[in-house]
Amino acid sequence: MARKPIIAGNWKMHKTLTESVEFVHELVPLVAEFTGVEQVVCPTFVALAAVADALQDSDIGVGAQSLHWEAQGAFTSQISPAMLQGIAEYVIIGHSECRAYLHETDEMVNKKTKAALAYNLKPIIAVGESNEQNEAGQTQTVVSGQIRAALDGIDAANMQHIIIAYEPIWAIGTGKNASGAIAESIIGGTIRTTLSELYGDAIAQSVRIQYGGSVKPDNMAEYMSQPNIDGALVGGASLKTDSFAALIQIAQEQKGS
Repeated sequence: MARKPIIAGNWKMHKTLTESVEFVHELVPLVAEFTGVEQVVCPTFVALAAVADALQDSDIGVGAQSLHWEAQGAFTSQISPAMLQGIAEYVIIGHSECRAYLHETDEMVNKKTKAALAYNLKPIIAVGESNEQNEAGQTQTVVSGQIRAALDGIDAANMQHIIIAYEPIWAIGTGKNASGAIAESIIGGTIRTTLSELYGDAIAQSVRIQYGGSVKPDNMAEYMSQPNIDGALVGGASLKTDSFAALIQIAQEQKGS
């Protein structure tokens, strides 16, 4: 079965509440015709509910940028999966910025993934190696290890709800990017091989895997032309409606049904 491409915009710490709502109102008519692509925006927590409300009559999905694994409790500043339920459909887990700045460990990524699934949220699990790890030839070991840790204890039935995003850390927000061939070798090789070892080839071939890291309209076709790349987790290029819509259009032209 063909994997439906998915383009998700991670707004990070950008856009006020007003700017967020204005953005999606402008975006909807630009991408409405591209029905062969799953479209997702991930605003800040402050804007999440308002953006979800603004998009309720559209086909654009809403994702959160993270979550805590507990349903409630004394966790100041955190957002629980119970709070996201009914507002968000997706949640990014394990982004390199959360791993680096918020000290998110593989164990925490695993807990968050299980919590998301328990509350019917679709995890977008981000994995990727640092520049140092890449130069030391450790990419395959690091990425495979992150996937195994994130999916520990998760059964095969839940894999239909999980999306994986390969984001080499050295390519995030740097203007550098892995070539389509390199990204394909990791996604089609390391990641799908790891999934096959864990769940079998059929499931490994059904899981959607995105590329992330300085994705722009001028390099998007290079990624979407690769057989194992099913979309993109986009940072900077998702902050303007024209560039984000262009990415979705390219995905539609390359792989949309």
